[in-house]
Amino acid sequence: MDFSIVKAKAVDLFSEAQVLREIRNEEEYEQALALMDELIEDYDTYLPLIELLSGSIEAWEDQADSFAAFNLAVTEMDDGVAVLRTLMEQHQLKADNLRNEIGSKSLVSMILNGSRNITLPHIQALCARFNLSPAVFFPKQ
Repeated sequence: MDFSIVKAKAVDLFSEAQVLREIRNEEEYEQALALMDELIEDYDTYLPLIELLSGSIEAWEDQADSFAAFNLAVTEMDDGVAVLRTLMEQHQLKADNLRNEIGSKSLVSMILNGSRNITLPHIQALCARFNLSPAVFFPKQ
C-alpha cells in the first residue's frame, strides 16, 4: 500500500470537510448535521465517515454552551425516567396511553417530574409492551 496516497487523500478530505475532525461553532455544527443526514442515506457505504462525524458531533454537543442546560438535565435524570421519556417520544404517547403499564395519568406525570419513582412492576410492564430488556432502565456501571 502506498501510504503517501492515503495521506494525501486524508489531507484533502479534512481540508474539505473539517467538521469530520472538529466542530468549532454553531454554523459548522449545522453543516455537520446536514452532512450526517446525507451520509445515513447510504449507511453501509459511509459507515466509517458516519462514525468519525458522530464523534465530532458528540464532542460539540458535550461542550457547546447551547447544550449546557440539556446536558445538565440529562445527567441529573434518573435512567428509568430517561427511558420512559424516550419511549413516549418515539411512540408518540401521552401519559394517559400508559395506563395499563403504570397507572393513572397523574402517576405517570409524577414519575416524569421526579416526585415518584418508577417501580419494578412498571418496568416489567413497559418491557413486555415494548419488547425491551429491563437492563435499559438501569444505569451502566
